[in-house]
Amino acid sequence: MGRPSRLGDEDRSDYASALDEVIASPEIRRLLELSGTPVDRLRVRGLAAVARTTAAADAEYRRYTALRLRARGAHGGRRGDGAAPLSGPGDQERPGAGVLAVLGVLTPVLAAVAAATFLLLGYGLRLAGALSALADTLVGVGWFSLVVAAVTALVSVVALYRTAAKQSAADAVAVPDPSAAADSPALAQARQVWLVALRERGIRPFLLQELAEAAAPGAGDGRGSRFSSPAFAGPDYARPGFEGPTPPAPRQP
Repeated sequence: MGRPSRLGDEDRSDYASALDEVIASPEIRRLLELSGTPVDRLRVRGLAAVARTTAAADAEYRRYTALRLRARGAHGGRRGDGAAPLSGPGDQERPGAGVLAVLGVLTPVLAAVAAATFLLLGYGLRLAGALSALADTLVGVGWFSLVVAAVTALVSVVALYRTAAKQSAADAVAVPDPSAAADSPALAQARQVWLVALRERGIRPFLLQELAEAAAPGAGDGRGSRFSSPAFAGPDYARPGFEGPTPPAPRQP
């Protein structure tokens, strides 16, 4: 069988919930009252014994984690396909895409500025009655620039919309939905089987043993109570007496 699987960090909340369910059961509550053991202290003991209790349901846990890993691979398998895009919207990893994006933004602006300039000059010359031929040319160029500005602005808006749509679709494919794997019926069933085995074969027997030892007569003698603070008795120590130096014995004549 090998060594039992170590409980993953993402499953510790499930373990804590299963432990609370067992502690809240009528059987454990009755034994808690008989032994006088605090609930919080029993819960701490259960959390500390996670390696021991989960080993009793190791086969179910291995099956559950294998199905979960397989489901995650099926939903997120296309994350690494293709080249990784650079930062920014759209397909900017292609050469020249950044230049096209800049031109798509600047062209409508420059065309609009040119249109306004030519129209102001052309209509100004018309009002002044001077250089009518030049004024007509400037007005015509101004209206043409205005049309160019409108068309390029429309094209830029459509291009930006399509780029945003492509990016959203790519993100939806690359980032799997975390709840998609959890909604798998087989995975949910494997999780429930593991939790049932964990509660019945791992947590409940451990708590029953702990409570039985705590309620046994003389549990605090010799072995020491499992739920009481250890008593620290100091070693026997006699304080030395200070009676002064002993006088020397008298010499015999």
